[in-house]
Amino acid sequence: MTSAASHSADIVIVGGAVMGSSAAYHLLADSGFKGRVIVVEKDPTYQLSASALSAASIRQQYSSAVNIRISLYGIQFLRGIGDHLAVEGERPEIGLKEGGYLYCASDAGEQVLRENQALQAAEGADILFLKPDELKSRFPWLNVEDLAAGTWGRSGEGWFDGWGLLQAFRKKARSLGAEYVKGEVAEIERDGGTITAVRLKDGTRIACGTLVNCAGSGGRALAAMAGLDIPVQAKRRYVFTFACKDPVENCPLLIDTSGAYVRPEGEGHFICGASPEADLDPDWFDADPASQEIDHAFFEEFIWPSLAHRVPAFEAIRPGRAWSGPYDMCLLDHNAIVGRAGELKNFYLCNGFSGHGLQQAPAIGRGLAELIVHGGYRTLDLADLGYERVLANRPLLERNVI
Repeated sequence: MTSAASHSADIVIVGGAVMGSSAAYHLLADSGFKGRVIVVEKDPTYQLSASALSAASIRQQYSSAVNIRISLYGIQFLRGIGDHLAVEGERPEIGLKEGGYLYCASDAGEQVLRENQALQAAEGADILFLKPDELKSRFPWLNVEDLAAGTWGRSGEGWFDGWGLLQAFRKKARSLGAEYVKGEVAEIERDGGTITAVRLKDGTRIACGTLVNCAGSGGRALAAMAGLDIPVQAKRRYVFTFACKDPVENCPLLIDTSGAYVRPEGEGHFICGASPEADLDPDWFDADPASQEIDHAFFEEFIWPSLAHRVPAFEAIRPGRAWSGPYDMCLLDHNAIVGRAGELKNFYLCNGFSGHGLQQAPAIGRGLAELIVHGGYRTLDLADLGYERVLANRPLLERNVI
């Protein structure tokens, strides 16, 4: 990390985790951009970042076309990460495993899965709609007695090393000239509809031509400094681990009808989690250790029973370590807010990814770079995720939320 002694940059990105580093890389890799990029990161260890603490997976099983397209590009990028993000011949490895997602549905959810799969297939995603006998044939360990259907990603879905992806983006961005500054923004300076500078808590002032909000769990507070109230709240999510001695072969990332999920993490080992009910969903605050505590009862009373019902082999397990992390939820519709911040012509938002940030980082970083450098999206149109929908209270409803 360098200091901010120069005090100015063409583009200042606040937040140096996967989104900020992807944006920095894509900006500096764009032949149309010749400026200077400073990335302000308050914690270069990233120990409390969603990028480092999430379950690190990618899927095409969304109900909105823009999210499907984002992830179709994302899987291609992850498959070729060694080519995209190599530095001086060193090719990053992220251990991509295309094990697929398996969404399970009861009678009540079958039609939604059928409609979603039709859209996914129309967009080019390799998603299969399976009836109970087909599910049992592919996954003999699965209890299908109360299932009406499932959808499974035959290819293009799976999991990977999220920490490795973050570090690969960061290393590549730095190799192209991005300067990472350790510090926390305390103030944003405005002149009418233009952001002119940010001030850090240590008093450093960095003048900027453009400001990009990739601040993760601090994104709402940063936007408020510029006079914007974005509907993003950091929530607490838990990841639990366990070992199972009975074989559960070719296990995908399974989403039960209860909402609990599980996926393999090495031979005989698994990670799992779930989103709490809305009225029981705890907030996360970086500065408050109490807001980061793990609720082990949530595993014992809800997640484990749900998974043991769906996969009888999970009735006998050995629980392992667990951790919590931030989940930057968009309260409007569980979709990211990306693009120019309304009348603030040089302020860009990249917030509220609601658990999708790692998988969406390649496409979002590319899109932000295009929007900033060229004034519009050139490859994939991300306008459906724009701040305008927030101003108009026009949710982009997503039916596949984990």
